[in-house]
Amino acid sequence: MDKKTALIFAFLALVVITFTTSARRYLYLWYQHAGAKIGANFNNITTGDYVQFIKSQPDELEGDTKATFLNHDLRFIDRIADSSRFILGERLEDENKKWIEVDLSSQKLYMREGDNSVGEFLVSTGKWAPTPSGEFRIWTKLRYTRMSGGSQALGTYYNLPNVPYTMYYDRGYGIHGAYWHNNFGNTMSHGCTNMRPEEAGIVFAWANVGTRVVVHE
Repeated sequence: MDKKTALIFAFLALVVITFTTSARRYLYLWYQHAGAKIGANFNNITTGDYVQFIKSQPDELEGDTKATFLNHDLRFIDRIADSSRFILGERLEDENKKWIEVDLSSQKLYMREGDNSVGEFLVSTGKWAPTPSGEFRIWTKLRYTRMSGGSQALGTYYNLPNVPYTMYYDRGYGIHGAYWHNNFGNTMSHGCTNMRPEEAGIVFAWANVGTRVVVHE
């Protein structure tokens, strides 16, 4: 095989590899994170249309149990939080002292009451799009909600009914249960903070609309 033919084969092989599902996902990851570096966010959950989509949802269990995550079909499995674990620490009378900390470096979420921690959980934050750092307030709580986004062409598409115990704090960024993976402690999301459903239920029952959320590295 001459050099020109070898180069052609190498180029064709590169094209094939580039457009495999795995490679396309990482192209999407680079696209999202590079955008964040220059101050542009290409994640659809940051749009006003997505916020309107959230506001239009009924907060009730959907009959649809078929979900899609990263272009793969899976089934919704509900997990109810254990009510006996709702009381994790002494309540403070000042509701403003109740806040949530999300540590992106350790992939942990803390329930705080003043300087005290009353709950600590492994989470999964942004892999396919960055989780924004900053200080926010929960603007809505939904017992169940549908989430959709990503790209079918790039193999990152998701359409997830009945996402449990969701608390949105910054446009379409929220804290919620995730029934489609069990890889908590590692980045997995499109920017939200994923929790085990039963643990998300504990935080959901403890927090309120207006509760402060602090996200940091």
